[in-house]
Amino acid sequence: QVQLVESGGGLVQAGGSLTLSCAASGSIRSFYDMGWHRQAPGEQRELVATSSGGATNFADSVKGRFTISRDYTKNAVYLQMNSLKPEDTAVYYCTARVSRWGTRYWGQGTQVTVSS
Repeated sequence: QVQLVESGGGLVQAGGSLTLSCAASGSIRSFYDMGWHRQAPGEQRELVATSSGGATNFADSVKGRFTISRDYTKNAVYLQMNSLKPEDTAVYYCTARVSRWGTRYWGQGTQVTVSS
């Protein structure tokens, strides 16, 4: 069983910054990748950023503004969000996979609201 617990969401003005944190616990000691997805009201869930073996992948909409990092000793992943825009408002979910084709585990989500 895997638990992903996010923290760090909140309300911020446009142009501001937030850092999301996610810690994994349970029976799995390491993950093929960890990352973040988000879902805005009325929208489909979308990938924001992932980190796998040192390689990172970002949605075009956040490139240059968001960075992702992992702490392998803590089984944790972080999302540094800079220059936030109102369109970044969404529930952000931490995700993790044991393998490329394996089950994607999800956290409970943390709300990020960017005011204009």
